[in-house]
Amino acid sequence: MEQGRAKIEWAASHMPLLAGLRREFGREQPFRGRRIAMSIHLEAKTACLALLLRDGGARVAVTGSNPLSTQDDVARALAVENGIEVYARRGASPEEYTGHLREALAIRPDLVLDDGGDLVDVLHLDSMHGILGGCEETTTGVARLRRRAHRGELAFPMFAVNDARMKCLFDNRFGTGQSVWDAVLRSTNLLVAGKSVVIAGYGWCGRGIALRARGLGAHVTVTEVDPVKSLEAMMDGFLVAPMREAIQSADFVVTATGCIDVVSGDDIAVAKDGALLANAGHFNVEINLDHLSRWTQTTRAVRPGIVEHTLTDGRRVYLLGEGRLVNLVLGDGHPVEIMDISFALQALTLQHIASHPALPPGLYSVPEEVDLDVARRALEARGASIDTWTEAQRAYMSPDAA
Repeated sequence: MEQGRAKIEWAASHMPLLAGLRREFGREQPFRGRRIAMSIHLEAKTACLALLLRDGGARVAVTGSNPLSTQDDVARALAVENGIEVYARRGASPEEYTGHLREALAIRPDLVLDDGGDLVDVLHLDSMHGILGGCEETTTGVARLRRRAHRGELAFPMFAVNDARMKCLFDNRFGTGQSVWDAVLRSTNLLVAGKSVVIAGYGWCGRGIALRARGLGAHVTVTEVDPVKSLEAMMDGFLVAPMREAIQSADFVVTATGCIDVVSGDDIAVAKDGALLANAGHFNVEINLDHLSRWTQTTRAVRPGIVEHTLTDGRRVYLLGEGRLVNLVLGDGHPVEIMDISFALQALTLQHIASHPALPPGLYSVPEEVDLDVARRALEARGASIDTWTEAQRAYMSPDAA
Protein backbone atom coordinates (compact mmCIF):
# COMPACT_ATOMS: atom_id res chain seq x y z
CA MET A 1 0.00 0.00 0.00
CA GLU A 2 2.94 2.30 0.67
CA GLN A 3 3.95 2.06 -2.98
CA GLY A 4 0.43 2.90 -4.14
CA ARG A 5 0.31 5.92 -1.84
CA ALA A 6 3.67 7.12 -3.15
CA LYS A 7 2.50 6.77 -6.76
CA ILE A 8 -0.59 8.87 -6.04
CA GLU A 9 1.48 11.52 -4.27
CA TRP A 10 3.99 11.64 -7.14
CA ALA A 11 1.21 12.13 -9.70
CA ALA A 12 -0.53 14.76 -7.57
CA SER A 13 2.70 16.76 -7.26
CA HIS A 14 2.82 17.09 -11.07
CA MET A 15 -0.86 17.93 -11.63
CA PRO A 16 -1.23 21.67 -10.93
CA LEU A 17 -4.62 21.97 -12.65
CA LEU A 18 -6.16 19.29 -10.44
CA ALA A 19 -4.49 20.81 -7.38
CA GLY A 20 -6.14 24.15 -8.14
CA LEU A 21 -9.48 22.49 -8.74
CA ARG A 22 -9.23 20.56 -5.47
CA ARG A 23 -8.94 23.87 -3.66
CA GLU A 24 -11.86 25.36 -5.58
CA PHE A 25 -14.08 22.29 -5.31
CA GLY A 26 -13.22 21.96 -1.62
CA ARG A 27 -14.61 25.46 -1.04
CA GLU A 28 -17.56 25.34 -3.43
CA GLN A 29 -18.66 21.68 -3.08
CA PRO A 30 -20.21 21.43 -6.58
CA PHE A 31 -20.98 17.72 -6.07
CA ARG A 32 -22.38 17.88 -2.55
CA GLY A 33 -24.93 15.08 -2.21
CA ARG A 34 -24.08 13.67 -5.63
CA ARG A 35 -22.95 10.13 -6.40
CA ILE A 36 -20.38 9.58 -9.17
CA ALA A 37 -19.46 6.23 -10.75
CA MET A 38 -16.21 6.06 -12.73
CA SER A 39 -15.05 3.37 -15.16
CA ILE A 40 -11.48 4.26 -16.01
CA HIS A 41 -7.93 2.91 -16.25
CA LEU A 42 -7.29 2.70 -12.54
CA GLU A 43 -3.82 4.00 -11.77
CA ALA A 44 -2.23 6.92 -9.93
CA LYS A 45 -3.39 9.75 -12.17
CA THR A 46 -6.99 8.58 -12.16
CA ALA A 47 -6.78 8.21 -8.39
CA CYS A 48 -6.07 11.96 -8.28
CA LEU A 49 -9.23 12.61 -10.30
CA ALA A 50 -11.30 10.43 -7.96
CA LEU A 51 -9.94 12.35 -4.96
CA LEU A 52 -10.79 15.67 -6.62
CA LEU A 53 -14.40 14.59 -7.12
CA ARG A 54 -14.56 13.33 -3.53
CA ASP A 55 -13.22 16.65 -2.25
CA GLY A 56 -15.95 18.33 -4.29
CA GLY A 57 -18.54 16.60 -2.12
CA ALA A 58 -19.32 13.48 -4.12
CA ARG A 59 -19.60 9.87 -3.07
CA VAL A 60 -17.30 8.18 -5.56
CA ALA A 61 -17.18 4.57 -6.78
CA VAL A 62 -14.42 3.54 -9.19
CA THR A 63 -13.93 0.51 -11.39
CA GLY A 64 -11.58 -0.32 -14.23
CA SER A 65 -12.12 0.14 -17.96
CA ASN A 66 -9.66 -2.58 -19.01
CA PRO A 67 -8.90 -5.85 -17.18
CA LEU A 68 -5.15 -5.38 -17.53
CA SER A 69 -4.71 -1.68 -16.75
CA THR A 70 -5.64 -1.63 -13.05
CA GLN A 71 -2.68 -1.11 -10.73
CA ASP A 72 -3.59 -3.07 -7.62
CA ASP A 73 -1.35 -1.11 -5.23
CA VAL A 74 -3.00 2.14 -6.26
CA ALA A 75 -6.47 0.60 -6.00
CA ARG A 76 -5.74 -0.54 -2.44
CA ALA A 77 -4.37 2.84 -1.39
CA LEU A 78 -7.35 4.61 -2.92
CA ALA A 79 -9.86 2.37 -1.14
CA VAL A 80 -8.23 1.84 2.25
CA GLU A 81 -6.74 5.27 2.88
CA ASN A 82 -8.95 7.66 0.93
CA GLY A 83 -12.53 6.52 1.33
CA ILE A 84 -13.15 5.75 -2.33
CA GLU A 85 -15.23 2.69 -3.20
CA VAL A 86 -13.06 0.62 -5.54
CA TYR A 87 -14.15 -2.42 -7.54
CA ALA A 88 -11.32 -3.57 -9.75
CA ARG A 89 -8.29 -5.83 -9.93
CA ARG A 90 -5.64 -6.45 -12.54
CA GLY A 91 -6.31 -9.55 -14.60
CA ALA A 92 -10.04 -9.73 -13.89
CA SER A 93 -11.94 -12.29 -15.97
CA PRO A 94 -14.62 -10.96 -18.35
CA GLU A 95 -17.28 -12.00 -15.84
CA GLU A 96 -15.47 -10.30 -12.96
CA TYR A 97 -14.94 -7.18 -15.05
CA THR A 98 -18.66 -6.85 -15.80
CA GLY A 99 -19.42 -7.63 -12.15
CA HIS A 100 -17.13 -4.79 -11.08
CA LEU A 101 -19.00 -2.38 -13.36
CA ARG A 102 -22.27 -3.36 -11.72
CA GLU A 103 -20.78 -3.02 -8.23
CA ALA A 104 -19.68 0.53 -9.01
CA LEU A 105 -23.17 1.30 -10.31
CA ALA A 106 -24.74 -0.07 -7.13
CA ILE A 107 -24.32 3.39 -5.57
CA ARG A 108 -27.08 4.55 -7.97
CA PRO A 109 -25.00 7.35 -9.49
CA ASP A 110 -26.25 10.76 -10.51
CA LEU A 111 -23.17 11.28 -12.71
CA VAL A 112 -20.96 8.85 -14.62
CA LEU A 113 -17.47 9.10 -16.05
CA ASP A 114 -16.75 6.48 -18.69
CA ASP A 115 -13.67 5.36 -20.60
CA GLY A 116 -14.55 3.22 -23.59
CA GLY A 117 -18.31 2.96 -23.12
CA ASP A 118 -18.70 -0.21 -21.03
CA LEU A 119 -20.24 1.56 -18.03
CA VAL A 120 -22.84 3.28 -20.20
CA ASP A 121 -23.64 -0.02 -21.89
CA VAL A 122 -24.34 -1.70 -18.55
CA LEU A 123 -26.50 1.25 -17.49
CA HIS A 124 -28.62 0.76 -20.59
CA LEU A 125 -28.74 -3.02 -20.24
CA ASP A 126 -29.89 -2.73 -16.64
CA SER A 127 -32.30 0.15 -17.42
CA MET A 128 -30.95 2.27 -14.57
CA HIS A 129 -32.64 5.63 -14.11
CA GLY A 130 -31.83 8.91 -12.44
CA ILE A 131 -28.63 9.65 -14.37
CA LEU A 132 -28.15 13.40 -14.78
CA GLY A 133 -25.41 12.86 -17.34
CA GLY A 134 -21.82 11.87 -17.86
CA CYS A 135 -18.55 12.17 -19.73
CA GLU A 136 -16.77 9.92 -22.22
CA GLU A 137 -13.09 10.53 -22.88
CA THR A 138 -12.12 8.04 -25.60
CA THR A 139 -12.49 7.90 -29.36
CA THR A 140 -13.97 4.40 -29.13
CA GLY A 141 -16.40 5.35 -26.39
CA VAL A 142 -17.66 8.42 -28.25
CA ALA A 143 -18.15 6.30 -31.39
CA ARG A 144 -20.29 3.90 -29.37
CA LEU A 145 -22.30 6.80 -27.94
CA ARG A 146 -22.76 8.28 -31.39
CA ARG A 147 -24.20 5.00 -32.67
CA ARG A 148 -26.51 4.72 -29.68
CA ALA A 149 -27.67 8.34 -30.08
CA HIS A 150 -28.22 7.79 -33.82
CA ARG A 151 -30.57 4.90 -32.98
CA GLY A 152 -32.40 7.12 -30.49
CA GLU A 153 -31.41 4.84 -27.61
CA LEU A 154 -29.23 7.13 -25.48
CA ALA A 155 -31.19 7.42 -22.24
CA PHE A 156 -29.39 10.38 -20.66
CA PRO A 157 -27.07 13.24 -21.65
CA MET A 158 -23.44 12.32 -22.34
CA PHE A 159 -20.63 14.74 -23.18
CA ALA A 160 -18.03 13.80 -25.81
CA VAL A 161 -14.97 14.93 -23.88
CA ASN A 162 -12.75 13.15 -26.39
CA ASP A 163 -13.80 15.60 -29.11
CA ALA A 164 -12.90 18.73 -27.15
CA ARG A 165 -9.83 20.54 -28.44
CA MET A 166 -8.09 20.32 -25.07
CA LYS A 167 -8.50 16.53 -25.21
CA CYS A 168 -7.83 15.39 -28.76
CA LEU A 169 -5.07 17.86 -29.57
CA PHE A 170 -3.05 17.05 -26.46
CA ASP A 171 -4.06 13.76 -24.83
CA ASN A 172 -4.61 11.84 -28.06
CA ARG A 173 -1.62 13.25 -29.89
CA PHE A 174 1.13 13.97 -27.36
CA GLY A 175 -0.08 11.61 -24.63
CA THR A 176 -0.64 8.58 -26.85
CA GLY A 177 2.47 9.30 -28.89
CA GLN A 178 4.76 9.26 -25.87
CA SER A 179 3.06 6.58 -23.78
CA VAL A 180 2.83 4.02 -26.59
CA TRP A 181 6.55 4.18 -27.30
CA ASP A 182 7.33 4.26 -23.60
CA ALA A 183 5.48 0.94 -23.22
CA VAL A 184 6.97 -0.63 -26.35
CA LEU A 185 10.52 0.36 -25.44
CA ARG A 186 10.14 -0.66 -21.81
CA SER A 187 8.68 -4.08 -22.65
CA THR A 188 10.93 -5.00 -25.60
CA ASN A 189 14.25 -3.30 -24.74
CA LEU A 190 14.79 -2.97 -28.50
CA LEU A 191 16.11 -0.16 -30.66
CA VAL A 192 13.66 1.79 -32.81
CA ALA A 193 16.18 3.89 -34.74
CA GLY A 194 16.63 2.59 -38.26
CA LYS A 195 13.69 0.19 -37.97
CA SER A 196 10.57 0.05 -40.11
CA VAL A 197 7.47 1.13 -38.19
CA VAL A 198 3.90 0.83 -39.50
CA ILE A 199 1.19 2.95 -37.87
CA ALA A 200 -2.40 1.96 -38.67
CA GLY A 201 -4.64 5.00 -38.53
CA TYR A 202 -3.83 8.70 -38.83
CA GLY A 203 -6.27 10.24 -36.42
CA TRP A 204 -4.88 12.28 -33.55
CA CYS A 205 -3.56 9.17 -31.80
CA GLY A 206 -1.93 7.83 -34.96
CA ARG A 207 -0.41 11.24 -35.67
CA GLY A 208 1.19 11.28 -32.24
CA ILE A 209 2.54 7.73 -32.49
CA ALA A 210 3.98 8.41 -35.96
CA LEU A 211 5.57 11.68 -34.83
CA ARG A 212 7.31 10.02 -31.90
CA ALA A 213 8.43 7.06 -34.02
CA ARG A 214 10.09 9.46 -36.43
CA GLY A 215 11.70 11.24 -33.49
CA LEU A 216 13.19 7.91 -32.40
CA GLY A 217 14.75 7.51 -35.85
CA ALA A 218 12.31 5.04 -37.40
CA HIS A 219 11.25 4.79 -41.04
CA VAL A 220 7.49 5.31 -40.71
CA THR A 221 4.69 4.09 -42.96
CA VAL A 222 1.04 4.98 -42.32
CA THR A 223 -1.89 2.80 -43.35
CA GLU A 224 -5.29 4.48 -43.69
CA VAL A 225 -8.70 4.12 -45.33
CA ASP A 226 -9.41 7.86 -45.40
CA PRO A 227 -7.89 9.46 -48.51
CA VAL A 228 -7.68 12.90 -46.87
CA LYS A 229 -5.80 11.59 -43.84
CA SER A 230 -3.59 9.52 -46.13
CA LEU A 231 -2.64 12.61 -48.11
CA GLU A 232 -2.06 14.50 -44.87
CA ALA A 233 0.30 11.74 -43.70
CA MET A 234 2.20 11.97 -46.99
CA MET A 235 2.55 15.73 -46.67
CA ASP A 236 3.72 15.26 -43.09
CA GLY A 237 6.58 13.27 -44.56
CA PHE A 238 5.46 9.69 -43.99
CA LEU A 239 5.12 6.86 -46.48
CA VAL A 240 1.58 5.62 -47.14
CA ALA A 241 0.69 2.06 -48.15
CA PRO A 242 -1.93 -0.67 -47.60
CA MET A 243 -1.35 -2.86 -44.54
CA ARG A 244 -0.86 -5.96 -46.72
CA GLU A 245 2.09 -4.27 -48.40
CA ALA A 246 3.51 -2.38 -45.42
CA ILE A 247 3.58 -5.32 -43.00
CA GLN A 248 5.93 -7.29 -45.21
CA SER A 249 8.86 -5.12 -44.14
CA ALA A 250 7.60 -3.92 -40.73
CA ASP A 251 9.66 -4.41 -37.60
CA PHE A 252 6.93 -2.77 -35.46
CA VAL A 253 3.21 -2.52 -36.22
CA VAL A 254 1.05 -0.28 -34.00
CA THR A 255 -2.72 -0.07 -34.57
CA ALA A 256 -4.66 3.04 -33.54
CA THR A 257 -7.97 3.02 -35.42
CA GLY A 258 -10.73 1.84 -33.09
CA CYS A 259 -11.85 -0.61 -35.79
CA ILE A 260 -11.78 -4.41 -36.08
CA ASP A 261 -9.43 -6.60 -38.16
CA VAL A 262 -6.88 -3.90 -38.91
CA VAL A 263 -4.27 -6.66 -38.90
CA SER A 264 -6.05 -9.69 -40.35
CA GLY A 265 -5.03 -13.23 -41.16
CA ASP A 266 -4.12 -12.20 -44.69
CA ASP A 267 -1.76 -9.60 -43.24
CA ILE A 268 -0.24 -12.09 -40.81
CA ALA A 269 0.31 -14.45 -43.75
CA VAL A 270 2.86 -12.03 -45.22
CA ALA A 271 4.22 -10.37 -42.04
CA LYS A 272 7.97 -10.02 -41.74
CA ASP A 273 9.68 -12.66 -39.62
CA GLY A 274 10.18 -11.11 -36.18
CA ALA A 275 7.50 -8.41 -36.50
CA LEU A 276 6.19 -7.00 -33.23
CA LEU A 277 2.43 -6.31 -33.10
CA ALA A 278 1.01 -3.74 -30.65
CA ASN A 279 -2.39 -2.10 -30.30
CA ALA A 280 -3.07 1.42 -29.09
CA GLY A 281 -6.85 1.27 -29.58
CA HIS A 282 -9.22 0.85 -26.65
CA PHE A 283 -10.33 -2.74 -27.34
CA ASN A 284 -8.31 -5.81 -28.34
CA VAL A 285 -10.04 -6.17 -31.70
CA GLU A 286 -7.66 -4.37 -34.06
CA ILE A 287 -5.24 -7.30 -34.33
CA ASN A 288 -7.43 -10.28 -35.20
CA LEU A 289 -6.40 -12.72 -32.49
CA ASP A 290 -8.47 -15.58 -33.91
CA HIS A 291 -6.69 -15.26 -37.25
CA LEU A 292 -3.34 -15.09 -35.48
CA SER A 293 -4.19 -18.24 -33.56
CA ARG A 294 -5.02 -20.11 -36.79
CA TRP A 295 -1.62 -19.24 -38.21
CA THR A 296 0.18 -20.15 -34.98
CA GLN A 297 1.91 -23.48 -34.44
CA THR A 298 3.44 -22.80 -31.01
CA THR A 299 3.60 -19.97 -28.49
CA ARG A 300 5.91 -19.03 -25.68
CA ALA A 301 6.31 -16.04 -23.39
CA VAL A 302 9.65 -14.41 -24.17
CA ARG A 303 9.39 -11.36 -21.89
CA PRO A 304 6.70 -10.09 -19.49
CA GLY A 305 3.75 -9.14 -21.68
CA ILE A 306 5.28 -10.44 -24.93
CA VAL A 307 4.26 -13.73 -26.52
CA GLU A 308 6.14 -15.23 -29.44
CA HIS A 309 3.91 -16.87 -32.04
CA THR A 310 5.77 -19.32 -34.24
CA LEU A 311 3.68 -19.60 -37.38
CA THR A 312 3.05 -22.73 -39.40
CA ASP A 313 5.74 -21.78 -41.92
CA GLY A 314 8.34 -21.07 -39.22
CA ARG A 315 8.08 -17.27 -39.17
CA ARG A 316 7.73 -15.60 -35.78
CA VAL A 317 5.59 -12.65 -34.78
CA TYR A 318 5.43 -11.15 -31.31
CA LEU A 319 2.18 -9.98 -29.70
CA LEU A 320 2.50 -7.28 -27.06
CA GLY A 321 0.08 -7.05 -24.14
CA GLU A 322 -2.41 -9.61 -25.51
CA GLY A 323 -3.33 -7.10 -28.19
CA ARG A 324 -4.84 -4.80 -25.56
CA LEU A 325 -4.12 -1.12 -25.02
CA VAL A 326 -0.34 -1.34 -24.97
CA ASN A 327 0.44 1.93 -23.23
CA LEU A 328 -1.53 0.89 -20.15
CA VAL A 329 -1.04 -2.87 -20.18
CA LEU A 330 2.75 -2.59 -20.51
CA GLY A 331 3.24 0.98 -19.27
CA ASP A 332 1.80 3.62 -16.97
CA GLY A 333 -0.39 5.33 -19.53
CA HIS A 334 -0.13 8.93 -20.62
CA PRO A 335 2.31 11.35 -18.98
CA VAL A 336 1.07 12.91 -15.77
CA GLU A 337 0.97 16.47 -17.14
CA ILE A 338 -1.19 15.38 -20.08
CA MET A 339 -3.74 13.70 -17.84
CA ASP A 340 -3.77 16.79 -15.62
CA ILE A 341 -5.25 18.60 -18.61
CA SER A 342 -7.67 15.82 -19.60
CA PHE A 343 -8.91 15.21 -16.07
CA ALA A 344 -9.41 18.93 -15.44
CA LEU A 345 -11.61 18.89 -18.54
CA GLN A 346 -13.51 15.86 -17.21
CA ALA A 347 -14.03 17.41 -13.79
CA LEU A 348 -15.23 20.77 -15.12
CA THR A 349 -17.58 19.04 -17.56
CA LEU A 350 -19.08 17.02 -14.71
CA GLN A 351 -19.46 20.28 -12.78
CA HIS A 352 -21.30 21.74 -15.79
CA ILE A 353 -23.67 18.76 -15.86
CA ALA A 354 -24.30 18.97 -12.11
CA SER A 355 -25.24 22.64 -12.51
CA HIS A 356 -27.58 21.86 -15.45
CA PRO A 357 -29.56 18.89 -14.09
CA ALA A 358 -32.43 19.09 -16.59
CA LEU A 359 -30.55 18.40 -19.83
CA PRO A 360 -32.47 16.11 -22.20
CA PRO A 361 -30.89 12.84 -23.37
CA GLY A 362 -28.38 13.16 -26.19
CA LEU A 363 -24.72 13.44 -27.08
CA TYR A 364 -23.29 16.87 -26.31
CA SER A 365 -20.08 18.72 -27.05
CA VAL A 366 -18.04 20.09 -24.16
CA PRO A 367 -19.01 23.78 -23.82
CA GLU A 368 -16.40 26.03 -25.39
CA GLU A 369 -16.06 28.05 -22.20
CA VAL A 370 -15.02 24.87 -20.35
CA ASP A 371 -12.48 23.99 -23.04
CA LEU A 372 -11.01 27.51 -22.96
CA ASP A 373 -10.98 27.57 -19.17
CA VAL A 374 -8.78 24.45 -19.12
CA ALA A 375 -6.49 25.97 -21.76
CA ARG A 376 -6.03 29.13 -19.71
CA ARG A 377 -5.35 27.14 -16.56
CA ALA A 378 -2.77 25.02 -18.41
CA LEU A 379 -0.99 28.11 -19.75
CA GLU A 380 -0.99 29.74 -16.33
CA ALA A 381 0.44 26.59 -14.75
CA ARG A 382 3.30 26.78 -17.25
CA GLY A 383 3.98 30.44 -16.55
CA ALA A 384 2.80 31.58 -19.98
CA SER A 385 0.75 34.63 -20.89
CA ILE A 386 -0.90 35.44 -24.20
CA ASP A 387 -2.43 38.36 -26.06
CA THR A 388 -6.08 39.32 -25.77
CA TRP A 389 -8.27 41.07 -28.29
CA THR A 390 -8.82 44.78 -28.08
CA GLU A 391 -12.41 45.95 -28.27
CA ALA A 392 -11.77 47.15 -31.83
CA GLN A 393 -10.43 43.74 -32.82
CA ARG A 394 -13.37 41.99 -31.20
CA ALA A 395 -15.80 44.20 -33.07
CA TYR A 396 -13.94 43.67 -36.35
CA MET A 397 -14.09 39.89 -35.98
CA SER A 398 -17.72 39.83 -34.84
CA PRO A 399 -20.18 37.99 -37.12
CA ASP A 400 -22.29 41.14 -37.00
CA ALA A 401 -19.50 43.37 -38.33
CA ALA A 402 -20.33 45.28 -41.51
